[in-house]
Amino acid sequence: MDVIPSQEDVVSLLKKTGALRHGHFVYPNGLHANEYLQCALAMRHYQHLKTLSVGLSRKVRSNPELRAMIDELSIVAPAGGGVPVAYGICEALRARQVYWAEGDDDNHPLHFRQYFVQRPGEKVLLVDDLFRSGRKLSALKKLVEANGGEVVGLAVIVYQPTPKSPSFGDLPLYYLAKLEGRYSDNAESCDLCKQGLPLDSVWI
Repeated sequence: MDVIPSQEDVVSLLKKTGALRHGHFVYPNGLHANEYLQCALAMRHYQHLKTLSVGLSRKVRSNPELRAMIDELSIVAPAGGGVPVAYGICEALRARQVYWAEGDDDNHPLHFRQYFVQRPGEKVLLVDDLFRSGRKLSALKKLVEANGGEVVGLAVIVYQPTPKSPSFGDLPLYYLAKLEGRYSDNAESCDLCKQGLPLDSVWI
């Protein structure tokens, strides 16, 4: 595998580890899809995590503006699958630090732990294993900016946009693979439902 894995290499790895599955799935937001991805199934193998995070770090490093700020760059992730990726990227880049935010619902919104203080104007690269709904990354961006930080880019192992995925404007977005799934808003408009294919409900 190359230093920066190709789209084909990444998809092959995800399929081999059972992380990428094809079938008939419904997401918590009601979307029906023909594929489901759980990056953690691939990243449970340290060598796979290292391959993916190092490859992603090299895409980030290719940006001269980001490369120039690596010594002061903070790698920030939402708690969960993004944390191991963040550490892998930070190690490969030799960036300044890694930290993460916790919380995942209306009763526990995304937040940093007690006594955490961000430096005003701190340069931040947002990192996660997967960009699908974009909900966590959007909340994390708002949190960082509310604390005085400056988001300078986003990096994810896989970009799996849906019709409801948000845009981050002009911010650079780096990923190793992009998945083009087929999505339907509900069962009435879903071709897979019309074909009578068994439906799997996914948690996240």
